[in-house]
Amino acid sequence: MTLQVRVKRWMGRLALAAAVLGLSGCAQVGSQVGYYWQSATGHLGLLNAARPVSDWLADPATPADLRERLQLSQTLRDYAVRELALPDNASYRRYADLKRSAAVWNVVATRELSLDLKTWCVLVVGCVGYRGYFDRSEADALAEQLRGEGWETYVYAVPAYSTLGKLPGRWFADPLLNTFIRDGDVALARLMFHELSHQVAYAEDDTVFNESYATAVERIGSAQWLRGAGREALLAEAEAQDRRREQFRALTQRARAALLALYASPAADETKRQGKAQILAQLRADHAALKAGDWGGYAGYDRWFASAGNPQLAILGAYNDRVGDFERLFERVGRDWPRFHAEVQRLAALPKAERDAALARH
Repeated sequence: MTLQVRVKRWMGRLALAAAVLGLSGCAQVGSQVGYYWQSATGHLGLLNAARPVSDWLADPATPADLRERLQLSQTLRDYAVRELALPDNASYRRYADLKRSAAVWNVVATRELSLDLKTWCVLVVGCVGYRGYFDRSEADALAEQLRGEGWETYVYAVPAYSTLGKLPGRWFADPLLNTFIRDGDVALARLMFHELSHQVAYAEDDTVFNESYATAVERIGSAQWLRGAGREALLAEAEAQDRRREQFRALTQRARAALLALYASPAADETKRQGKAQILAQLRADHAALKAGDWGGYAGYDRWFASAGNPQLAILGAYNDRVGDFERLFERVGRDWPRFHAEVQRLAALPKAERDAALARH
């Protein structure tokens, strides 16, 4: 979920702000108004495309493979409420076919010898290190413009984003989307459990806490579901996927640290360019070795490593560093989901320093 972290709250908040500005004709915001407007119309268009899952299932024109995925999604949704104590609301009870491959495309940019992300400042959200678009061509156009200004850029697809259940009414609830509904069974379960957990507890301005908690919920919850359904083979596959993710994180964090040290050094720019090329070449070589060895030929990260550079490494963060703390907390409360969520809510309400200390004690 690393690449999705930065749009958890952003798109929903920005869409609401944009709708207000657009409907009130606030032309004084100048060049920003077009961006706000695409955010509003894109978000509202996504919601407007959604229909109740029951309607899709009742429609004889619904393809058989989509019908199967939607039925599974509702099984998972019911399981999340009944067995994981996750919210019983309208989230993921509607489905939208967006007729495109992603919900949003994000643009990030860095300078040639820096991992500092370019920031954009917008109303409600503040200053953030990315620019999100519902239309891929608009994201590509901005990336091209930035490259012309000397920036290194990266455009990446985000299959889903969450408003964290903060918008009122069933119509505003987060829907299922074609951009992720056909993912594997484990991936679909994890995405739904992860996003629903953000509706239970969310600490302001503490991404590591929020994402570690949600990741713990998705891992523990999906494993529990797979065991209960007698699908141990899929559980083994999920555990292998987790190992690959941890190895990916370790590999990229090493390269990121090496680049940060290089860019902060007093070396001449040409020396830094040469060092950068060497670090990125080593990163790709390390990936090739992992792929041929422990990963048994797994090619899921090939495209990422082929284009990896400053922007790609800049957006990676240690978002899941505290997953183990939450897993231990789950065990300490007797694997009781309501008690677990209640304790996380209590921790989320504490000041960050107290929260970190209390979580570490668990």
